[in-house]
Amino acid sequence: MAAAAFTCTSLPSLSLRSETRIASSPSASLSARRLFAVSPESGGLRIRLSQSLTSTHPRVSRLRRGVVCEAQETTTDIVSIVNDSTWDSLVLKADGPVLVDFWAPWCGPCKMIDPLVNELAQQYTGKVKFYKLNTDDSPSTPSQYNVRSIPTIMIFVNGEKKDAIIGAVPKSTLTSSIDKFLQ
Repeated sequence: MAAAAFTCTSLPSLSLRSETRIASSPSASLSARRLFAVSPESGGLRIRLSQSLTSTHPRVSRLRRGVVCEAQETTTDIVSIVNDSTWDSLVLKADGPVLVDFWAPWCGPCKMIDPLVNELAQQYTGKVKFYKLNTDDSPSTPSQYNVRSIPTIMIFVNGEKKDAIIGAVPKSTLTSSIDKFLQ
């Protein structure tokens, strides 16, 4: 399965005279224009630049540093997919702890927590089974467990729901929740 993750990088100051393409309204003055840059570091992502310039020279101006975030495809090879039809066999009848990530493709916080779930799946390989359930594709299981917000992570032990974590939380919160159910 492919999912989007966000990578953020800090960009150096950009010069209007550099190779960076700047697009703006030709009828506006430089200080009033909305400036956009496409730099090599951003992978083609269009960046809105700050209008506050750090140089007073009208021809050569440097813009403040900025942070650029771009979506990238990540694979969730270790985390398997579960749906309404496979729920019983994969989650409820599983031996040992099972972590289920309830998510949706349009959910920003779900995309933020996805890399953490993948890291934990690698960290706990052989100790905990990790699954993802798309709430848009399989709505009856989340309804059965009263999932009202996503991301929601639930931990099941021998078919019984033991814990639920709602929202994009730090890795340490997830780790401490998982560790409670390891023997």
